[in-house]
Amino acid sequence: MPKPKGGLGRGLEALIPIGPAPGLLEVAVDSIVPNPRQPRQAMDPASLQELADSIREHGLLQPLVVTALPGAAGEPGERYQLIAGERRWAAARLAGRATVPVLVKEATPQETLELALVENLQRADLNPLEAAGAYRQLIEEFGLTQDQVADRVGKKRVTVANTLRLLNLPEAAQASLAAGEISEGHARALLALPGEAQQLAALKVVVARGLSVRQTEELVRRLQQSRAAPEAVARRIVDAQTQALEDDFRRTLGTKVELVRSKKGGKLVIHFYSEEELEGIYQAIVRR
Repeated sequence: MPKPKGGLGRGLEALIPIGPAPGLLEVAVDSIVPNPRQPRQAMDPASLQELADSIREHGLLQPLVVTALPGAAGEPGERYQLIAGERRWAAARLAGRATVPVLVKEATPQETLELALVENLQRADLNPLEAAGAYRQLIEEFGLTQDQVADRVGKKRVTVANTLRLLNLPEAAQASLAAGEISEGHARALLALPGEAQQLAALKVVVARGLSVRQTEELVRRLQQSRAAPEAVARRIVDAQTQALEDDFRRTLGTKVELVRSKKGGKLVIHFYSEEELEGIYQAIVRR
């Protein structure tokens, strides 16, 4: 019988219960300090405000997970460091909460990072670069292998490896990825190009033209086979795909069709030259 994995990603719900649970404490919001190993670098203000409004109306339904900090001379009362729940903590402060429910756990620095990483990954709160940075920290600071990282966070090793590769992107490409101008799929495609100069030239075209991941992969494939300028290659790819789509529409509708692309969408113009042709188009689109 295969041995079950013991990764934290497989059982975070056991660590962070929803609703009332034994062992919970109610502590002052100001007695909690952030997790210095928190993988997430930014929070969306609008989303944070929505959570704060919900907490103000319904309370904090899910406790924070913290570890007790050793007391320092002159410090009033106990202090705690966040392990998981930084977004909820920030929203509770924004909502004006004086106290929050917490679950106190003993955790090593490595476990603190792992738990924060797992929580964010399970809630899809990290962008790919934040996840990659946390994976690298587990490897470089705590000596874990990629297999061990994958096991800890409940991911496949190839997923961890591909995410780590994003840190090899030029800074401008990383910035575009963090800003949402390109996706992780675009970024992985760009990594196949040899050298920063080629990657940045291709990135410029991908962003300017709003290329899809598939188009970016085709762009990279052709650039690997020629020395043509990325803009010229991209134009040929888009033009060829546009022509192929127009041909498919024309054959299906039996009339002239024009497809005009733009960075954020485009328009499809269907021509007809008689009421009979209009009826035929209607039947093909609506009644098929």
